[in-house]
Amino acid sequence: MTQGAGQGPEAERATTLPDFRVPAYVNETGPYSDSTPPDEITEPAPAPEGVPQADPEQHPDGHPEGYTPTQRDLPVIGPGATLQLSVAPEADPDAQSHEGTGPLYVVGDVHGYLDQLVEALQEQGLLDETGSWSAGTARLWFLGDFTDRGPDGIGVIDLVMRLSAEAAAAGGYCKALMGNHELLLLGAKRFGDTPVHSGAGTATFQAAWLLNGGQKTDMDRLQDVHLQWMARLDAMEEVDGHLLVHSDTTAYLDYGDSIEAVNDTVRETLTRNDADEVWDVFRKFTKRFSFRDEGGSDAVRSLLDTYGGTRIVHGHSPIPYLLGEVGSEDGEDSSRPVVDGPHVYADGLAIAMDGGVTMAGKLLVQQLPLDF
Repeated sequence: MTQGAGQGPEAERATTLPDFRVPAYVNETGPYSDSTPPDEITEPAPAPEGVPQADPEQHPDGHPEGYTPTQRDLPVIGPGATLQLSVAPEADPDAQSHEGTGPLYVVGDVHGYLDQLVEALQEQGLLDETGSWSAGTARLWFLGDFTDRGPDGIGVIDLVMRLSAEAAAAGGYCKALMGNHELLLLGAKRFGDTPVHSGAGTATFQAAWLLNGGQKTDMDRLQDVHLQWMARLDAMEEVDGHLLVHSDTTAYLDYGDSIEAVNDTVRETLTRNDADEVWDVFRKFTKRFSFRDEGGSDAVRSLLDTYGGTRIVHGHSPIPYLLGEVGSEDGEDSSRPVVDGPHVYADGLAIAMDGGVTMAGKLLVQQLPLDF
């Protein structure tokens, strides 16, 4: 496995499908309420995605093999402080006039799997053999969740930031949305062990980050430029009739009745740097499965009617979970997820893009529109 510059030895692939345990509450749908626990684990309960259940007999320290807890003395930004984020200079208007006239592509959850990401982008002709942008005026959207669980989350962010500059110089663009794991990493860095009010009880961002695949190597390499980049990400966007979001939830409706309002509200919340407010955004963005099963198409329409577009494209919920194919307990290869491409569902109104790379699935890069 090829690591980013200066990285260590090859990291083992995340746990295979039989290691996964899905908490019962992730199947809950319907409106969010303060009494509803988040879909991501926020206190020691079931094993988190991507981390096998710890075996105290085999691992006396209580951590599963390969678990990389961060130090308890994480540097944190004081709660309540107003963050001063640098803003990139305005782009050349002449360059904007012809920016992104090429084909549209979307990328599902990456979760630190840098090698798989580069390979998938190269297969689509978006990168050359050196890993540089080679798609001219093409448009590329990442749907969020760049870090945690995999070996090189910071390397993934560095790549996306570099491609953004290279694509813009070629007349295209590379852009990204805010995922719940970006919120989680920001919270762990800013607030550490600061208690927050949780529907499931008292919690901290640091504990939630560790339980959901937080990697010490990512935290050690996290710089101000990464924090500023993550904090400025949009929550949603509409492109060519596709409403792009990270999570398959209707919780976006809580933040405004337009795309601009939602993005502004989330960004302003992060700027205020209040631990409880950021936690509330994080756990709402962890809700999932709103578009699945009975009433799913109505949930999709509620978002499309409010924000525009004719289809929703999202990540967050692995396709094997959406299909109910979570494998058997015998550990045989035949029980592992088989993901050939995006999953179209909810009467054709929703496209799921999380191929389950952390569960031996596939990292998906797809050109839109997608025929079915």
